Amino acid sequence: MPRLFNPSVKLTDNDVTDESVYAQRRQLLKSMGFIGLGSLMSQPASAFGWFTDDDEEKSVFQTRDLDYTRNKKFAIDETLTPYDKVSSFNNFYEFGTDKGDPVENAQGFNVDPWSLTIDGLVEQPLTLNYEDLYSKFALEERIYRMRCVEAWSMVIPWTGFQLSSLLAAAKPLSSAKYVAFQTLYDPKQMPGQKSRFVGGGIDYPYVEGLRIDEAAHPLTMLSVGVYGKTLPPQNGAPIRLVVPWKYGFKSIKSVVKITLTDKEPPTTWKRLAHQEYGFYANVNPAVDHPRWSQASERRITTGGLFNQKRIPTLPFNGYEEVASLYTGMDLTRNY
Repeated sequence: MPRLFNPSVKLTDNDVTDESVYAQRRQLLKSMGFIGLGSLMSQPASAFGWFTDDDEEKSVFQTRDLDYTRNKKFAIDETLTPYDKVSSFNNFYEFGTDKGDPVENAQGFNVDPWSLTIDGLVEQPLTLNYEDLYSKFALEERIYRMRCVEAWSMVIPWTGFQLSSLLAAAKPLSSAKYVAFQTLYDPKQMPGQKSRFVGGGIDYPYVEGLRIDEAAHPLTMLSVGVYGKTLPPQNGAPIRLVVPWKYGFKSIKSVVKITLTDKEPPTTWKRLAHQEYGFYANVNPAVDHPRWSQASERRITTGGLFNQKRIPTLPFNGYEEVASLYTGMDLTRNY
């Protein structure tokens, strides 16, 4: 099986994100005392020190091919972000706060066995094991835009299934108004959970939430793969949420629990800085982040590292079909 990234491609934060934007977001965590020393502590001795000739010393995560169909309804005529960039430039603070930390620090991550529970206000609580993630529902490939709150973006071919299919199998009660999500909590495998310095001071486990109509929308999917293979750990193996009209931090990774509830669930970034990261987090070029503009984004494509294309940001990341979900809402207040 191929390794997860190309060692010849080494992205830095400034290659794909305006330096001022990246610095400001990190300043939030630095001001709390969780950035700087922790990032240094999380770095291995060499840039790619996880890969050794001794498999017993450090196992390398292996992906495998998936059986799926391509859903042409969700194909967009835009240049795909290459796999080596999708898999080597990530925000996944459980494995460190720098963009290169996840690919370096997650390669020993064990995803089998895995257990995903669906509970709360449902008639039929469910538990899916590792193989169920790939066989319980028919898998399809969808090409979605992904827009990070830091004003960079990608175009990614995800493999997975609609979240609504899983919710329907659990039979939500009429009283269910929201869907809460939780990431695996395993400090032994996730250094950012073990150390508040390495993990940016976040209160783990990472949690997210959607309104039930957002969760049931046809665009919302659970992804188990990217580029036709199972997800690498830095991208949220073995299963993650993908909500393409919202900023990327809403698409929670390595999900172990989905709970239907009648109350708005807590979300990690809103809990950390509610004035900057609201519950809805819809992509909106007319509503700036308090510390930077959201009017445009740096699209990561096949270009050189220093000439990534800057493009205008579209409302709802271009997925205008979801606008009806927010009829009558003030999206400058419900951000």
